[in-house]
Amino acid sequence: MKIVSGPTCVAQVGDFCGEGAVWHAPEFALYWTDINRFLIHRYDAGSHDVETWEFSEPVTAVNMTTRDDTLAVVLGSRVILWEPRTGREFPTAFQLSGWPHVRLNDARPDPRGSLWLGSMRNNVNPDKTTRSTGGTDGVLYRLDPDGSISEWRANLGVSNTVAWSPDQTRFYFGDSLANSVRCYDYNVIDGSISGERPFFEGFPRGVPDGSTVDAEGYLWNCRFYGGCIVRVAPDGTIDTVIEMPISNVTTCTFGGKDLHTLYVTSASAESHGEDLAGGLFAIETDVCGQAENRFSIPEQAS
Repeated sequence: MKIVSGPTCVAQVGDFCGEGAVWHAPEFALYWTDINRFLIHRYDAGSHDVETWEFSEPVTAVNMTTRDDTLAVVLGSRVILWEPRTGREFPTAFQLSGWPHVRLNDARPDPRGSLWLGSMRNNVNPDKTTRSTGGTDGVLYRLDPDGSISEWRANLGVSNTVAWSPDQTRFYFGDSLANSVRCYDYNVIDGSISGERPFFEGFPRGVPDGSTVDAEGYLWNCRFYGGCIVRVAPDGTIDTVIEMPISNVTTCTFGGKDLHTLYVTSASAESHGEDLAGGLFAIETDVCGQAENRFSIPEQAS
């Protein structure tokens, strides 16, 4: 694997905590959030224009659904379905228990159309200021298309990294406070996970934030405080460390033509004056990503 060019800042939006990036292939655009400013951004990869929308609470992740015009938006307290072009939104059946003491964080759909969501102790106040996080209040949930919710892990610090291998047999999930990304066996038939085991733990540069998995099965893990992205082989060994021009690297996903562009979000929080902190970056690679999984919209949603 080699980096063809970059990292290049393609949108200097100054996010306090950019997160939740998703590639919308039909629109040739990237959507992502700023958790602390309650924002969703859209970057048009053709025109390089950026649109922004504001919500009433933290926005932690954006995901594709089975309708191209509708996104699954993960807020601090709940999940909604949202149409960017019309502004129309309506709720799913999921409301987080314990809000506002806890909030949702990283979230991605699985290969069968369910949405996996991790929570954490809430560190964002209603006025958008921050407070300390910590503890082990986090839970890993699965929201199924019929609205049913199940719990799969508890006693988590900060839930980050929700990703699957190309052969759909592995699930990766991380806890930033534990400096750990763990691997599970994933059953694509019933959507269950089992066999938890260490995968990528104790790396000394920062803590694990969001991740994506490329078509070769390698995990790309963003390191908050660590100023880099680590490409990790399926056996857990480090393949490549990609240096970034900012300290707080938050999440990434592949997009662009043929899914060879790695889009990377970042945070200006605790950046100590770095000019590009909080920007959206693009890295051209010779590796192909995977197409985004989609949340299957319940039939009753209208």
